[in-house]
Amino acid sequence: MDKLNISKQIQIMGVVNVTPDSFSDGGQFDTTEKAFQHAQQMIADGVDILDIGGESTRPGSQAVDEGEELARTIPLIRAIRDISDIPISIDTNKPLIMQQAVQAGAGIINSIDALRHDNALDMAAELNVPVCVMHMQGTPETMQKEPHYDDVVREVKDFLQQRIDAALAAGIARHHIIVDPGFGFGKNLQHNLQLLKALPELKSLGVSILVGLSRKRMIGTILDKPVDQRLYGSLSVAVISAMQGADIVRVHDVAETVDAIKMVRALNQVA
Repeated sequence: MDKLNISKQIQIMGVVNVTPDSFSDGGQFDTTEKAFQHAQQMIADGVDILDIGGESTRPGSQAVDEGEELARTIPLIRAIRDISDIPISIDTNKPLIMQQAVQAGAGIINSIDALRHDNALDMAAELNVPVCVMHMQGTPETMQKEPHYDDVVREVKDFLQQRIDAALAAGIARHHIIVDPGFGFGKNLQHNLQLLKALPELKSLGVSILVGLSRKRMIGTILDKPVDQRLYGSLSVAVISAMQGADIVRVHDVAETVDAIKMVRALNQVA
């Protein structure tokens, strides 16, 4: 039987949090050695991009200083780059972290505040790497305190368009811009479901779309499952996202998601 040649048009981004307090895996990979081993396993499992973060953005979390964030992320990026040329994303809002991470070998900037931090937009343009800008209502510390929208899809889309325009004006090439609707970042269950259903509408923005729903509260609420029992729900929303037009799915469970997304890739090849 001939093996189907499945292209990687849908990319899988694996989450590596070097933090003591991330919502899904806080403390499991809080040293460079543990995080490096985890990253190696994700590479072996077929991940397309590694997303390295040194600051928790779970609801209620507080910021860490630059020195701590550098200490958590830069040695890990260097260690991964020593053994692999896999694309590495740095999950940060701080220009100094962006600069140091790219110098260490990262090639993507993932900004949950959409490059609104002082000088972040200029730094991203100077570094000339792809950037992901995300929608968030409020801050991680406050975002889940009764979020409200008159029209969540329109408001998120308008915000993302504004950040695309700002990135273009700063000199960032359109093909370097990725948008993230920010599931769970200042949204309740209904907001998240509306955005997931409306992903095809966001394609009109004309840039790549990243979706991060893995293990999130939305899944726990629907399935009544704690964070460590949300694998099947996470796989479901990864497949739904891919079929709704997502270009990148950001996940914790790489091996299982690789299998699930291979099915979507195969379907997408059918004429």
